[in-house]
Amino acid sequence: MTTQPRFTLAATTLDAPNAHELAQFYQDLLGWRVRKEEPGWVEIASPDGAAGLSFQTEPHFTRPQWPSTQSEQQMMMHLDIEVNDLSSAVAHALALGATVADLQAQDDVRVLYDPAGHPFCLFLPRGASA
Repeated sequence: MTTQPRFTLAATTLDAPNAHELAQFYQDLLGWRVRKEEPGWVEIASPDGAAGLSFQTEPHFTRPQWPSTQSEQQMMMHLDIEVNDLSSAVAHALALGATVADLQAQDDVRVLYDPAGHPFCLFLPRGASA
């Protein structure tokens, strides 16, 4: 019997026109530290040792479109970030350079765009009120 190898998600990687600038945004937003940095590449780590985020410079980066349309680069993924206070978390993200998406489909979730245009969601734990 073959044993399945162990798989551990180490990071999610986001492309950007400038990896260092986008990493700085998420480092400031999440309060995480830089784990590794080199030209065109940055890794930031969660304090609890869970999977981190990585950023790579992509010279041909195209901002994703959300909600999606057939004629533009579609969003392939997004980050869901739990917060304890939705309004102050949105204000903090905006102060760091995020923008609020026009479409807000849920009352207890706020969709924002990071400075490179990647959508991300801020949300409260289940049972908490906005």
